Amino acid sequence: MTGSERLLFFFIGLVTTFVFIRISVRLIRAKVRWWPGNIVAGDTHVHHVVFGTVLLLLSSVTSLVIPDDMHGARLAAAAGLGVGAALVLDEFALILHLRDVYWTKAGRLSVDAVFLAVGLTGTFLLGARPFGYDEVLQLNPETTPASTFTLRVIAIGVNLCFAIAALLKGKIWTGLLGLLVPVVPAVGAVRLARPGSPWARWRYPEGSRKLSRAYRREARIRQPIIRAKIAVQEFISGRHDLPDQDRP
Repeated sequence: MTGSERLLFFFIGLVTTFVFIRISVRLIRAKVRWWPGNIVAGDTHVHHVVFGTVLLLLSSVTSLVIPDDMHGARLAAAAGLGVGAALVLDEFALILHLRDVYWTKAGRLSVDAVFLAVGLTGTFLLGARPFGYDEVLQLNPETTPASTFTLRVIAIGVNLCFAIAALLKGKIWTGLLGLLVPVVPAVGAVRLARPGSPWARWRYPEGSRKLSRAYRREARIRQPIIRAKIAVQEFISGRHDLPDQDRP
């Protein structure tokens, strides 16, 4: 059994659980009579992040103690990790804000977290590896010239620096995908930072030409893309339209 098989089962558990839980919460929000509804203990609403945390812990420990020859059990543990990850990430915004923001605009962060996890896992399944480290590990020290090895390590370091710069400029997808796909982070690193990003706060003084250009670019290019992304996400996950002070 290869790591790709376990990753595939993790991916299936992640995607199917996210789809199921979003269907469930939308049915609960619509007050569909035949659907079970929220899990309540006394006056406490038990959020699904609780079950996800427990399942993540159990699946992680199980995957450590299962013998290598028990392939089915190891695949089941990997699927359990995916299920637990979906339950936790679907309430990532609640963990971050320490309050129930599920159906508010802040709650969209949870959907972003799940989409990011799905995207990165899918990229791993397609064969991408962070920094291209596997190419370096496959080099034979006895037959590979030291200059070749050094150049590979330098290339990985440069790509990592570009990815960090892209993240600091507020380009999360570009930075994270750049860890897997060379050249991508370089594009994000050399372009203007997003307003409000750490890079913009450090390098673009208020009233500067670069900050003005960043705001114009955000309004002209980024906002339409963000609106399209939100439309797709809310088609899948439901509308996040409650005021921040309200509760589901």
